[in-house]
Amino acid sequence: MTDPVPTPSLPGPPRARRIPHEVRFQGRQWTDEYFWLRERDDPRVRAHLESENAWTDQVMRPLESFQRQLYEEMLSRIKETDQDVPYREGAFDYYHRTEAGLEYPIFCRRALQPGSPEQVVLDLNELAVDQEYLGLGAYDPSPDGRLLAYSVDFTGFRDYTLFFKDIAASSLLPQTRDGVRSIAWSLDAGVLFYVTEDEAKRANRLWRHRLDVGGAPDEMLFEERDERFSLGVQLCRSHGYVILTSYSATTSETQVLPADTPLAAFSLLLERRAGVEYYVDHRPGLFYILTNDLGRNFRLVTAPTADPAQANWTELVPHSEEIMLEAADLFARKAVLHQRCGGLPQLRVLDLALGGEHLISLPEPTYAIGGDANAQFDTDTFRFRYESLVTPEAVFDYDLGTRERRCLKRQEVLGGYDPARYESARLEARAEDGTAIAVSLVWARALRTGGSQPMLLSGYGAYGFALDPEFSSTRLSLLDRGVVFAIAHVRGGGEMGKRWHEQGRLLAKRNTFSDFIGVAEHLIATGWTDAAQLVIEGGSAGGLLVGAVLNARPDLFRAAVAQVPFMDVVNTMIDSTLPLTTGEYEEWGNPAEATYFEYIRSYSPYDNLLARAYPALLVEASLNDSQVMYWEPAKYVARLRALKTDDHPLLLRTNLGAGHGGASGRYEYLREIAFTQAFILWQLGLVPALPGQTHEAVP
Repeated sequence: MTDPVPTPSLPGPPRARRIPHEVRFQGRQWTDEYFWLRERDDPRVRAHLESENAWTDQVMRPLESFQRQLYEEMLSRIKETDQDVPYREGAFDYYHRTEAGLEYPIFCRRALQPGSPEQVVLDLNELAVDQEYLGLGAYDPSPDGRLLAYSVDFTGFRDYTLFFKDIAASSLLPQTRDGVRSIAWSLDAGVLFYVTEDEAKRANRLWRHRLDVGGAPDEMLFEERDERFSLGVQLCRSHGYVILTSYSATTSETQVLPADTPLAAFSLLLERRAGVEYYVDHRPGLFYILTNDLGRNFRLVTAPTADPAQANWTELVPHSEEIMLEAADLFARKAVLHQRCGGLPQLRVLDLALGGEHLISLPEPTYAIGGDANAQFDTDTFRFRYESLVTPEAVFDYDLGTRERRCLKRQEVLGGYDPARYESARLEARAEDGTAIAVSLVWARALRTGGSQPMLLSGYGAYGFALDPEFSSTRLSLLDRGVVFAIAHVRGGGEMGKRWHEQGRLLAKRNTFSDFIGVAEHLIATGWTDAAQLVIEGGSAGGLLVGAVLNARPDLFRAAVAQVPFMDVVNTMIDSTLPLTTGEYEEWGNPAEATYFEYIRSYSPYDNLLARAYPALLVEASLNDSQVMYWEPAKYVARLRALKTDDHPLLLRTNLGAGHGGASGRYEYLREIAFTQAFILWQLGLVPALPGQTHEAVP
């Protein structure tokens, strides 16, 4: 695995300059010697990131041919020219397709008449010409099918610009709008409502754009002034109302406007009350309201549209301590509730016309399931996607009355993938306080020895987001080399409902980390793996998890991968000018309060690094990340490199042209995954060594 092109050798890993900077906050003061890395426009910052990339490239160069091998493996499993399942909206079937060699999907439609030709609605490959990055935000055809409103970001910083396209003429309208986060059409397609963001990228203003008044300025209808709250706007499936939601992590309120009177004023449904969330949808004559006013796991009530005051509410589904109601899809005669029970997602069907309910039955004990495109209101068919750690994703149409299901498409995994060659399981570990923590695992049957073997353990545990056991064709490159993949469903996530989230946020955040450590210790104690064969990974808030557990138990892991990691928690949470900060006080705590400041500082990975040995570590960042600023991983690596006492690899790789999700093109994204997996397999000793050299010898 040699590089045929000679390259100059760096004398050693880069050492960031240490420039003492005094940080002051609420009467406190401390020194941050790498604060200067926040100066994005300073050429020395770019030079430092490039030097870190050069060092990473040098260390990983012996693995380049192996990376290419992994990339080709992953690519060989993918059907490069493919088409998604069409969904019906108005007078058209919409779908997207991919073509071999093209990075991005092509969005198309056909009229419902038999034999209608394909019409390209939006070709992202054309938009991406000469662009290093392309992210699609909104994509919303007008109700009459004449226009398309869409938004794109060319930086990765979530800087979305809104465009209008005449689909039939395949031409753009002259008007554009910057900083757009969500949109909703009026019923007659004469008005588009859109939400824009402020300088901290908080969605805070609702605007009304009339397409029939030329260059007249748009009307600002509402401004959310509470910095903890953001806005979202949508046209409900019934097309009865445009719904505007103001939401924080713990509180929400809703304003509604009949979609057929777009020039009227929005009306407030129910004033916000601290700690109470409610989310609104519509069927003729009734609002359906999902609310946690009587319990943290939500209940479903109805309210007459003529007078939706709380006194007129009728409870449809009561609150349950065991079942978390996450969302409700409403149709003309039926409703589908998305809920969680026992740590698993479920789809629950309510017959709103005749009464009665049932669960959609599922074939495996652990899985991931969710709704797909369900644009039609007057239908008895519900479309959903299903997958598991061993079952590739499939799209089903489900008859809500007869309970019959029809598989419309299964993800093709080329190369003869056989799910019977793999096995998955769900087990329980015990946290430090005795709480049972679920663990999902998958492995290749023929390579399971029954004893300790290499393992990759993943975790997240924040925002009430559930890390469900989904299928990944790229993961097969690990499984087929004897690696067991595991997910720790730690507190802070949403696997066990709202209480699971609450037990891993604010002043209970440390539970997330101790849960993960408890899972690792259990997997070692029960013979699945050992510390010399255990690699961990996490991204964003999961990167915070990785950093915190490495500080707590560096002896427990062979290596770690931290992707766009939230490492510099104190400095971020005291800076209200940064994106997300104020809105996340309800997740992490407001450091202006001494109790929260000290608690956050007690686990912030950057602030708790010590002079001791750490496992091998790959840190992956993006320069244009607006959710975790590039300097958080850069500062973390700089300080860790100065403090650590071992010679294990410490690598920082910054994508200089992407955002939080990494590369936007599908081929470049595969190359990033191949790079990461090459590092993991190297650390697990599963890469053949160069003649006369072992990879472990690389500093």
